[in-house]
Amino acid sequence: MKSCGVSLTTAAVAFGDEAKKMAAGKASRESEEESLSLTVEEREALGGMDSRLFGFVRLHEDGARTKTLLGKAVHCYESLILKAEGKVDSDFFCQLGHFNLLLEDYSKALSAYQRYYSLQADYWKNASFLYGLGLVYFYYNAFHWAIKAFQDVLYVDPSFCRAKEIHLRLGLMFKVNTDYKSSLKHFQLALIDCNPCTLSSAEIQFHIAHLYETQRKYHSAKEAYEQLLQMENLPAQVKATVLQQLGWMHHNMDLVGDNATKESFAIQYLQKSLEADPNSGQSWYFLGRCYSSIGKVQDAFISYRQSIDKSEASADTWCSIGVLYQQQNQPMDALQAYICAVQLDHGHAAAWMDLGTLYESCNQPQDAIKCYLNAARSKRCSNTSTLAARIKFLQNGSDSWNGGQSLSHHPVQQVYSLCLTPQKLQHLEQLRANRDNLNPAQKHQLEQLESQFVLMQQMRHKEVARGLHKSQSSCLSGPNEEQPLFSTGSAQYHQATSTGIKKSNEHLTLPSNSVPQRDADSHLSSHTATSGGQQGIIFTKESKSSKNRSLVPETSRHTGDTSNGCADVKGLTNHVHQLIADAVSSPNHGDSPDLLIADNPQLSALLIGKANDNVGTGTCDKVNSIHVAVHTKTDHSVASSPSSAISTATPSPKSTEQTSINSVTSLNSPHGGLHTVNGEGLENSQSSTKVDLPLVSHRSTSQIIPSMSVSICPSSTEVLKACRNLGKNGLSSSCILLDKCPPPRPPTSPYPPLPKDKLNPPTPSIYLENKRDAFFPPLHQFCTNPKNPVTVIRGLAGALKLDLGLFSTKTLVEANNEHIVEVRTQLLQPADENWDPTGTKKIWRCESNRSHTTIAKYAQYQASSFQESLREENEKRTQHKDHSDNESTSSENSGRRRKGPFKTIKFGTNIDLSDNKKWKLQLHELTKLPAFARVVSAGNLLSHVGHTILGMNTVQLYMKVPGSRTPGHQENNNFCSVNINIGPGDCEWFVVPEDYWGVLNDFCEKNNLNFLMSSWWPNLEDLYEANVPVYRFIQRPGDLVWINAGTVHWVQAVGWCNNIAWNVGPLTACQYKLAVERYEWNKLKSVKSPVPMVHLSWNMARNIKVSDPKLFEMIKYCLLKILKQCQTLREALVAAGKEIIWHGRTNDEPAHYCSICEVEVFNLLFVTNESNTQKTYIVHCQDCARKTSRSLENFVVLEQYKMEDLIQVYDQFTLALSLSSSS
Repeated sequence: MKSCGVSLTTAAVAFGDEAKKMAAGKASRESEEESLSLTVEEREALGGMDSRLFGFVRLHEDGARTKTLLGKAVHCYESLILKAEGKVDSDFFCQLGHFNLLLEDYSKALSAYQRYYSLQADYWKNASFLYGLGLVYFYYNAFHWAIKAFQDVLYVDPSFCRAKEIHLRLGLMFKVNTDYKSSLKHFQLALIDCNPCTLSSAEIQFHIAHLYETQRKYHSAKEAYEQLLQMENLPAQVKATVLQQLGWMHHNMDLVGDNATKESFAIQYLQKSLEADPNSGQSWYFLGRCYSSIGKVQDAFISYRQSIDKSEASADTWCSIGVLYQQQNQPMDALQAYICAVQLDHGHAAAWMDLGTLYESCNQPQDAIKCYLNAARSKRCSNTSTLAARIKFLQNGSDSWNGGQSLSHHPVQQVYSLCLTPQKLQHLEQLRANRDNLNPAQKHQLEQLESQFVLMQQMRHKEVARGLHKSQSSCLSGPNEEQPLFSTGSAQYHQATSTGIKKSNEHLTLPSNSVPQRDADSHLSSHTATSGGQQGIIFTKESKSSKNRSLVPETSRHTGDTSNGCADVKGLTNHVHQLIADAVSSPNHGDSPDLLIADNPQLSALLIGKANDNVGTGTCDKVNSIHVAVHTKTDHSVASSPSSAISTATPSPKSTEQTSINSVTSLNSPHGGLHTVNGEGLENSQSSTKVDLPLVSHRSTSQIIPSMSVSICPSSTEVLKACRNLGKNGLSSSCILLDKCPPPRPPTSPYPPLPKDKLNPPTPSIYLENKRDAFFPPLHQFCTNPKNPVTVIRGLAGALKLDLGLFSTKTLVEANNEHIVEVRTQLLQPADENWDPTGTKKIWRCESNRSHTTIAKYAQYQASSFQESLREENEKRTQHKDHSDNESTSSENSGRRRKGPFKTIKFGTNIDLSDNKKWKLQLHELTKLPAFARVVSAGNLLSHVGHTILGMNTVQLYMKVPGSRTPGHQENNNFCSVNINIGPGDCEWFVVPEDYWGVLNDFCEKNNLNFLMSSWWPNLEDLYEANVPVYRFIQRPGDLVWINAGTVHWVQAVGWCNNIAWNVGPLTACQYKLAVERYEWNKLKSVKSPVPMVHLSWNMARNIKVSDPKLFEMIKYCLLKILKQCQTLREALVAAGKEIIWHGRTNDEPAHYCSICEVEVFNLLFVTNESNTQKTYIVHCQDCARKTSRSLENFVVLEQYKMEDLIQVYDQFTLALSLSSSS
């Protein structure tokens, strides 16, 4: 595996050979060839340069030599490619991509990587290529693709030298995508890594603290921030930002005491922040907000002025100034401030709402309506319903408005006619700079803009004279008759605007955080900060001159009424991230693929080459919305994994599927640091900028290797011999030493698609009449048939005479009333729909809050819920008597129910019934089931794990009220499941076959959801539009639902009922294959697999005689790989002088997982010295151990199995003869 990229030495030598061949017989060109060749010294210098050096090599000042050398190398490679008409080895393109990446020429780097991808079938083996590609995607903020590329790197090479950098960037991207659990995990993985990184440990800890704050875990965030302040040698900028966050949190949240106390704490924190960084405009702004909230108007204005002086262009600050002026009954001054705010950020909902309120107070309803409409159009406006009602009220009553103070000489239309837009201001500057070279039309345009600019200045000076200067002599003047707070007036505004526009056009902004604003009536005193621009922390290892940027985000502040949105992160740049509005001024970031390499169109065409067949060009309508369209080459077969590598399945014909990324946006950090952690940025000020992102399609090539292509017959002696040769002679060509499999990919939707009339197939159901039917062998075969994703066995309880009363709420309370119940608080919704909390739109996200109670308390809630329902039903019957049209009443009720507000319900879930002493009667009753459906049986793979996996090889109970939801999911490691409805109510099930889980995974990604970890409820309309079949049925009391391996399902209770469920693993090739595939997919996604498949495979080899050839081959293949890994790792440790201590295993000892990354650790356990001494045995995998301690000096290695024992198990595991063949 080429984990460290293409060898430049090899490529350079090949370049020399190619050049010699091309120069043969062409003496006249010898001198030219000589000038284009690389010297031996240059080849040696370039030998180790690839994407791994990105961010760690200086190209400015002392690095000028390196930059020149890289430029020469690029020129040489491009010349060779041109002369060979593109017919060169693929490694040339990979190395060319690395060089361009190091030179920060991202479009050229992407073109070269694109070409390498199209030429190199096993591109996935090259970790440096994947890393470089991920960095380019990250630069373009194509997070969907960057995440995939980075995850692939960690999958093919977990010990990759830039793993820390990858974890950091994954943490930041998942944070933006609101996948907070994944974000925290990757930040923590980055934090424990001792390798170098572009951020310090303090900065990573800041991200973790801010992640808690973003999740509204304010006490955890406060604790993390305060812990960070205790760190020795904390950089001043980090300290300033931490104090800023603490101050703003105290202002918005009830963290301490009454309002006066929290404001006092907030002001103290912000003042300390300004002591550490006096130039933080954001801290000055927050301080002004705090002063304003306690009525210190003069101090607030002074702080706002400081904020504008430090950060110049800030819509938030101008909006807050407007609020203060309006509170001081200075409407003209307030108008001026609001105009400044909406000019800086046209989507600033708070400013538009405040401006509308101002017009209302001045009896100008039509202008107020226009302002409210602008506020409602903003993406950051959450109270659109309130605004709509207000607009309707004004429209109906505007004719009666008269009298009072008026702002008629400045209606809304003049906001844009008198105030040049940021784009026009910039265009005016460009025209002035080129005044001598303008054509007649441009000269006329310049005259118009200049005259408009003069009018605007005149208006500003009048406003300043009437308002701002007047305020100097009133309550706003300083104690010593100091200078006016905003005496600069027009000049300051224009400087702020032009400077802000200049800055904002150098980068792309993130999507807004959708911070909701207050209602219009109460908005003036408490409008929310929604945009930024102020200068903040610069967290970077490089000097400013290097243009390298840090990865610390600029995120939107949450206030007390903030919705559950994503923090607006802007600091995630690679290093130089400047996309100018005018594409001509930046040919490397052009508007079309033709501009990828603008200086050499011929080379550009060669680099793009055939890759155009696989690549779609993404175009964004706005700077902050890069939509990437990709043509992805895929197979219909299930994606790669160790199990699929030995499957005998045949790949389906390839097809082309077009997918897209929704609103992947750039993250802005003008000076490379933590920039306005609490702001959203001027995202709409650069709406004219467009970027085309040429994208490398992620093809899912056939990764299913026929089983006979790899021998699984060699003895353990041959395996160990090959492993030893590997250590002595380098990489062996023996087929025993299996190469790593490609990263797994979700399956594409089966082809051809099903017709629309077959998207609601009938559910396979079997009706039992007696015990004999339940134990009839074909029943087992029918349930485990992969063609049946689900089977409903009706009448099971009656046929087997099961006493379901043992699982009734009454019996459970009598047996163990204090037993713990996990409670999920949910919204009561129709089973086939899922609305957002406001009831305005259908969504996939299905959130619930977790808490805990006891069986007795939940039983009381269940009973009271039933009684309440009876009362409501009686009230409805009374109402129905008063209505003649029952149907219309029913439809009205249905409409109201759909649109909310929704009733809150509680679902009792994951109740553990594993204790045989507590639940002896209940568990014994389940032994009446047929063997294939029992919790424990010889034919159940989960019975061979050797230890308890709660909820899988033990029984779990669910206590439900109507509307209780189990969100969409596949069972852990794709095992089958058994679910019995105890009653008395019904449950409604929705089921999708395993073949379509890739489609649902895509839907989850489009909706910013993690398929494995998030809670989601599919929109049936989306599924039917994508030709996904959905089985839908009712489970009645006594019915058993068998969910087959890999089936996707979601369930909602129709009535009051209890359910019991557990998992089973049929001894089939299909079950084992899907379990291992999910094991590998979990590893790729950094998710823990509840079933330790390596441990289970060895136990199966010890305990089970396998007669199915396919299943045998898969298990043997797994044993072969693990035996090889154990032997090579053991020999490497011995060669390094690391002692291996015998530890052994105890009976029923669980399988071990890495305490850091949660991958399964088999046989050789890396345990810290302290943990070993204390006998706590906190286990690490080798990769995490080396990240913590490179030479493993802080670790001991414990061995649980003797190699002789593993060898014996491997050799004795042979294919058993089936009963049919023996007879």
